Amino acid sequence: MKIVIPAPLEGRHREAISVAAQGAEVIDRMCRSTDEIAALITRDTDVLMTFRMPNDILERAPGLKWVQLLSAGADWALGGPLKGVKIPVTNASGIHATPIAEYTLASMLAWAHKLHISLRAQLKHEWHRGGYMGEVDVLRDKTLGVVGYGSIGRETARLARAFGMRVVALKRNPEERRDTGWCPAGLGDPGGTIPEKWYGPDSRKALLAESDFVTNTLPFTPHTKNFIGVEEIAAMNPGSYIVNIGRGGTIDERALADAIKAGGIGGAGLDVFEHEPLEKESPLWDLENVLLTPHISGGHKGYMDMACELFAENLRRFTSGRPLLNVVDPALGY
Repeated sequence: MKIVIPAPLEGRHREAISVAAQGAEVIDRMCRSTDEIAALITRDTDVLMTFRMPNDILERAPGLKWVQLLSAGADWALGGPLKGVKIPVTNASGIHATPIAEYTLASMLAWAHKLHISLRAQLKHEWHRGGYMGEVDVLRDKTLGVVGYGSIGRETARLARAFGMRVVALKRNPEERRDTGWCPAGLGDPGGTIPEKWYGPDSRKALLAESDFVTNTLPFTPHTKNFIGVEEIAAMNPGSYIVNIGRGGTIDERALADAIKAGGIGGAGLDVFEHEPLEKESPLWDLENVLLTPHISGGHKGYMDMACELFAENLRRFTSGRPLLNVVDPALGY
């Protein structure tokens, strides 16, 4: 078996992969462009673990048997290089749960404690106390609505509950509450026991109306485009705060900006956008109640450690003929 990984591995990563797939040839190398990735892939490549790939992947590797994505999102692959491909594709769902859940809580805490106002005052050398302290809030006893109860949403719910928050959740099929994907021990909510209430997609306005804070973790698919649109944003509480770490196209950005400017909702923490980089003329840049970051919530020092842990487990399953974890459903897009 030949495994190609267009990313640099450390010794412990190679060892874990070699133990999981005895006798496999592992080719790993830092590739900074799709052309470099294309040059690394050969006709005898069996397995590919990657962030990206050339559009002619199957021509270059006609014997390819499985693709492990290093990203949780699969829309870029299913709509491009792997469109219509019949081989199994697995994503990296689960490895982002801790950093993104922590990012989400950090964004909520920063907004509740008005740290964004303090940071802007610091840049101006202003000692801004006054009425500001009367605007500070706490997370305890607030309701968090989780839109998309996957690995990230579940870990966010676990952390939120530790802060004393009440959790409600939205899932495509709210009757299927167990997490069947990859989940490190002690993390998340594998049994789906944390939410006090469950909602389906058609009841999203009810969840939004009930929530003081909302986190959107949805992938981008034809079914989730503008999932939170004009009507949904209008249903939110005037003081509510929404964090988007899913995909930009799942929220109507113009409607969101308009609602924040008009006081329809309190604010937003945004790490993803419909177009990235975010256009310089976007009104989101200048809104005081928006905390904006450039799609970095999932990054952390141990990213490849967790990715290789997941990959090694899937390799053991692959070589023994057992079902893989995190198999992407082309019809659903995730």
